[in-house]
Amino acid sequence: MDQTTQLQERIAHLTRAIEELSEVVARQQGEIDRLTRRVALLMEREAEREYETGGAVPLADQKPPHW
Repeated sequence: MDQTTQLQERIAHLTRAIEELSEVVARQQGEIDRLTRRVALLMEREAEREYETGGAVPLADQKPPHW
């Protein structure tokens, strides 16, 4: 096997690996987007619940103590 053939095989393997990693990243981004939306909804619900039960400033609107 000559050097050109070896390089072509390496390029083919690397190209496949890049495509597979790209698919993984795309799936992970979709999952991150879904989870971000869910967390935002949960924070809104909790803020509403806190406001309805105590009338205080919702926790979601308060700055953490280290700010």
